[in-house]
Amino acid sequence: MLALKPRTKKLIGVLFLLVWLPVYALLAMRVGVALLPDAGSVLTFLYYAITGTAWVVPVGLMLPWMHREPKRR
Repeated sequence: MLALKPRTKKLIGVLFLLVWLPVYALLAMRVGVALLPDAGSVLTFLYYAITGTAWVVPVGLMLPWMHREPKRR
């Protein structure tokens, strides 16, 4: 398998973030508007609190990959 240089990994990570965050935010808003029009304020708050922090999971999985040094043979 091709070992990527750290600089290349960071570029891929930045591009991923620039695409992922707006797409995720728009999707979370669309789902919230579609599913919660008559929901109470507590349920709406919980939905947006959870979805507002859930974007961290894929980013948190990607960051160690970005900073991992390529294995030497």
